[in-house]
Amino acid sequence: MKYPIVVGVDGSPSALQAVRWAAEEAKRRGVPLRLVNVYSTPIGLPGGIVEPAVVQKALNDQGKLWLNEARQVAHEVSGELRPQLVLMTASVVPALVKESLNASLLVLGTRGLGGFTGLLIGSTAVLLAGRVHCPMVVVRGTEPVQGPVVVGVDGTPKSEAAVAFAFAEASLHGTDLVAVHTWADTAVDTVLLGHPEPPDFEPAQQRAYETLAERLAGWQEKYPDVHVAREVVRDHPSRALLRYAGKARLVVVGTRGRGGFQGLVLGSTGQHLLHHAPCPVVVVHTEPDHQE
Repeated sequence: MKYPIVVGVDGSPSALQAVRWAAEEAKRRGVPLRLVNVYSTPIGLPGGIVEPAVVQKALNDQGKLWLNEARQVAHEVSGELRPQLVLMTASVVPALVKESLNASLLVLGTRGLGGFTGLLIGSTAVLLAGRVHCPMVVVRGTEPVQGPVVVGVDGTPKSEAAVAFAFAEASLHGTDLVAVHTWADTAVDTVLLGHPEPPDFEPAQQRAYETLAERLAGWQEKYPDVHVAREVVRDHPSRALLRYAGKARLVVVGTRGRGGFQGLVLGSTGQHLLHHAPCPVVVVHTEPDHQE
């Protein structure tokens, strides 16, 4: 846990907000803060009009300026922080994946400029979330909320890493943990649509409660200071988690779940939260099973 918190910096207001969040966490955890700007020279510059060396220097100077702005934001949070400033020429996703090898958290904003433009839109977010070696935090929302930590529990061992992270965060912040497990039987709903007798979902709901209890077993004993609210909801995971995220400090999801594909490990729920959650979203990567 003495690995630094790494923040992607690109000069955007969103990135500076991510720096502020990361600085608070670095101060709380007693770990270093590492601010990283990644840039690459645009391809296809018209020859003879703009010299590549000129563009390279401009990008380098701009990166230094952005890193200094980010350092100032970190100092505003805590004058004791001495952030490490890193400026590199590389492709963004591989560079951040490499940074995550020796990081406790990788922190990003929701929108960006320069090398981070579009980073959290579409497939790039999925690729990054599936490759990083530490929890990835996307700082959403404008003001920090002193609410609970919310974790999505999908009912499989794949969510174990997310549950572990969520318990540790709730304990660190001295706040409650809300564990959300959703269930639905779409096939039964379709068959019984318009049926005069209301279906009996009580057995399925009871199984869902039992599944959630199994996934939380042991963690309550490890973190006796954390009060856990167990929520079983008959709804789509994205909608359910968004409702709870409205009053949350942060929401935690895993990169894999039921029906997950190896090539798109973030899943639709995680992607939806990255785009719409009103609070920071933590994506915790789960290593694939050996047989996969």
